[in-house]
Amino acid sequence: MEPPLQTAAFNPAAGDPAGVRRADANPAQLIDQIRALEELKAAASAAQVRVTAVFDALTRQAQATAGLKADQLGKGVGAQIGLARRESPNRGTRMLGISRILTREMPHTLHALTRGVINEWRATILVKETACLSLEDRQRIDEQVAGNLAELESLGDNQLIARTKTLSYALDPHSVVNRASKAASERYVSCRPAPDTMTYLTGLLPVAQGVGVFAALTREADRLRAAGDSRTKGQIMADTLVERVTGRAKAEDVRVQVQLVMTDRALLAGSAEPAVLPGYGMVPAQFARDLVRKTGSRTDKATRTWLRRLYTEPSTGQLVGMDSLARLVPEGLARFIAVRDQVCRMPWCGAPIRHFDHIKPFRDGGTTSAENIQGLCEACNQAKEAPGWSAAVVTQPAPGNTGAAAATRHTVETITPTGHRYGSTSPPLPGATESAQSESDSNEHLFNESVSAAEAIIRPFTVVPHPDGLFPLQFIDLRAA
Repeated sequence: MEPPLQTAAFNPAAGDPAGVRRADANPAQLIDQIRALEELKAAASAAQVRVTAVFDALTRQAQATAGLKADQLGKGVGAQIGLARRESPNRGTRMLGISRILTREMPHTLHALTRGVINEWRATILVKETACLSLEDRQRIDEQVAGNLAELESLGDNQLIARTKTLSYALDPHSVVNRASKAASERYVSCRPAPDTMTYLTGLLPVAQGVGVFAALTREADRLRAAGDSRTKGQIMADTLVERVTGRAKAEDVRVQVQLVMTDRALLAGSAEPAVLPGYGMVPAQFARDLVRKTGSRTDKATRTWLRRLYTEPSTGQLVGMDSLARLVPEGLARFIAVRDQVCRMPWCGAPIRHFDHIKPFRDGGTTSAENIQGLCEACNQAKEAPGWSAAVVTQPAPGNTGAAAATRHTVETITPTGHRYGSTSPPLPGATESAQSESDSNEHLFNESVSAAEAIIRPFTVVPHPDGLFPLQFIDLRAA
């Protein structure tokens, strides 16, 4: 019989990638393989921790030799680690911090990770839960919790957190209380996409405030349900939250400027091409049309849907460029880049765009144009300013991006101080097709179909000037556009 690690997982039969139909597959051995592979993953994580710490030390030494100031040492290291891990630079920076602590302050935890007793996440838990302690107290907990491998192996995530918190409070209750006070200062609200054109609106609040908000929403839902409201309790709580935050009488009457990016085919001719909602992503065409009709039919001018005229190259969906002679990115160009890039262009980041920066620096002759500007989050923009970083616009598709559209969409190649190259291609926008010719041939027929559809959608709207260069729904000659 083959050794355990040489069976189904590593030598699958033809046509059976998972290896589940192999005659020699033994359930007990498969479980052993799962455990062995999990321990291998943990050991690899421990090796990655050590390599990360060494890379950090060598980079700092090189930067110091190059004459960088003390407060600039280590700049860009976290971003390089994130890129190497195919994760965001922010995540790379966090893993850099964890690697420093494990190699310098928590040898027992690192040993447990190396042995496969805990995984990377549980090692992270131990680092996080001891962050408020002195070095001496942290090392005591490291020894007490991670020094006993048999006990450590039996602890799940919540048990590990509870045990670490208990020991931390016993050693230094003052630091634990201060940590709670510091946490209150880090309260925030965030919004991120959810499936099916929904969003997660999350608030990190002090416990009294969070419980108070939830209790108030619950009371209002119970009151309305008792009065005969047909909505579910959850629906009422969600609607009440929106109404009280926005000050609107009804949740659906929220005043908002929605910037849908959709083709004329999707808006006027009933095409199934999805639209793009900046800050969210792709949404179904019917949802976009319903949003346009629903919002535009109200008499309240503040709730009208405004459209921006954005033109794309037919075969690729790439936005037509804009140029400026100024160093600072004009507002209109910034909006253009925000729609094209959608999120931070650094590979694997995905954070909201905060900065619009030159790919080829302005001081080196770079132009303020759509071709030479990319949207970045604050952390990635700062990281690329470290010595040894560079970027360039490329015409070839980045690694992993194939097809005619990828070859012509805006692509940036980022080069790190170690010489590694990472490509980032702007996401496809509505309107990209496989063939520019088929697009051209269908335009006239599409226009004729769109006229009647446009009349039904646009007739209720009135043209009202807008100071931001927007215009309300109105008929546009698609042939001229």
